Amino acid sequence: MYCSMKLNLPGRTKKRLVRPMQPLDVSGMPNEVWAIDFMSDSLYQGRRFRTLNVLDEGVREALAIEIDTSLPALRVIRTLEQLQAWRGLPKAIRLDNGPELTSEDFTQWCADRGVELRFIQPGKPNQNAFIERFNRSYRTEVLDSWVFESLEQVRQITHDWLRSYNEDRPHDALGSLPPVAYRERLLARKKSTSELST
Repeated sequence: MYCSMKLNLPGRTKKRLVRPMQPLDVSGMPNEVWAIDFMSDSLYQGRRFRTLNVLDEGVREALAIEIDTSLPALRVIRTLEQLQAWRGLPKAIRLDNGPELTSEDFTQWCADRGVELRFIQPGKPNQNAFIERFNRSYRTEVLDSWVFESLEQVRQITHDWLRSYNEDRPHDALGSLPPVAYRERLLARKKSTSELST
C-alpha cells in the first residue's frame, strides 16, 4: 500500500505586518494623543500579572494603570470607557501591535467613536517613546522596588505612586511643573484666550 507523506508541500510562511512609521508629533495639549502599553511582572509567589498603562502624551499625565492577571481587549475597552467618563476620549491613540490592541472588538470600538489608531512599526518601541519613558520610571520606582504579596498591594502602591507622579513630580519638559498643574495651566490659558476672542 502506498502512503504519501506529503513532504513536497511548501512550508507555511508568516505574513509580515507592515505599518507606516509613526512620527512623535506632540501638540502639547491634553486629549490630543494618548499612548497605551502593557507591562508584566510577578508576585512573590510567582503568579504573573500585567499592567495596562495609559498616558496623555501632550501633558505627560498618566491617566491609568490597570492591574490584573489578564487584560484582554474587553478589559482595555472598559478602562478607556472609565477614562472617557472622566476626561473624554483623545483624537488618537498610539499603540503597539499586541493581540488585545489589534482585536476586532477594540479596533471597532475606537472606530465607532472616531478615535484614530496610530500603530507603531513592529520592533520600533522608540515610536512610542513617551510611554516607554514612563514605563521605565514605573518599572524602576515601583515594580523593581517592591516584593508584592498580592494584586491588591500592587494596586495600592501603584495608586499612591501615580498620584505623586501626576501631582507632585516636576517634569523638565513641562517647565518644571507636574503634569496636573501643567494641564490646568494650559486649560486656563485656552479658556482666557477663547473669552478674549468672543
